[in-house]
Amino acid sequence: MSSATPSKRPLIGCTTYRKTTHNPTIPMMGLATAYIESVQAAGGIPLLIPLGLDEASLEAILAQVDGILLPGGGDINPSRYNGDNRHATLRGIDDDRDRMEMWLARTAVARNIPLLAICRGHQIFNVAMGGTLWQDVESQTAAAMKHDFYRIWPRHHLAHQVSLTAGSCLAGCLPQETVQVNSLHHQGIRELAPGLTATAVAPDGLIEGIEIPDHPFALGVQWHPENLIGVAPAMLGLFRGLVDAARNREK
Repeated sequence: MSSATPSKRPLIGCTTYRKTTHNPTIPMMGLATAYIESVQAAGGIPLLIPLGLDEASLEAILAQVDGILLPGGGDINPSRYNGDNRHATLRGIDDDRDRMEMWLARTAVARNIPLLAICRGHQIFNVAMGGTLWQDVESQTAAAMKHDFYRIWPRHHLAHQVSLTAGSCLAGCLPQETVQVNSLHHQGIRELAPGLTATAVAPDGLIEGIEIPDHPFALGVQWHPENLIGVAPAMLGLFRGLVDAARNREK
């Protein structure tokens, strides 16, 4: 039986992150408004998933949602991908978030649940499927261009170009040979996981888009499309791709 009719707005489960506020005695979790507004603009209903949940609770959530969004955030613990000693530049590691998002990524793949993974989510997707990361792209790769414009330029700053693979799901969401993207990361994919296909690359060769070809919608991008919709409206196509796949999902 179809999970959603054309008139129904699918539920998109969006993971969250722990926040530091002006009052450290009040712990909080949240998600940047741009993700929420992008899902809504694409026709979906965002449902925020708190951290700290066990698998039984996550199973209950997956029984209700039609798709999953893994947003950006802090670095992934290198122990998750057999990394070397922690690089000095690592920041914002949250082992509980790593655990939850890796489980969600693997489960979404196994159950054909539509998945959109953004920046950190793109990296989590690769690691969850058995890939590895550069802990710091700029210092660990000789030919790397600058990728970390975090707090240097506005989040919608178009930092560089990426080339898309013709015929890919990503190219179907953004029907162009190349797109200009923002760049707010210092980690990146080192070894691509088995079963994933690279569908976008930066001028220095860094993988900026990944997907599973035979999945209804399992796609990751290294940039932040949610921050670009105002300057590059075509970026909403990534969220529409997720929401449309979620609307058409059978469960």
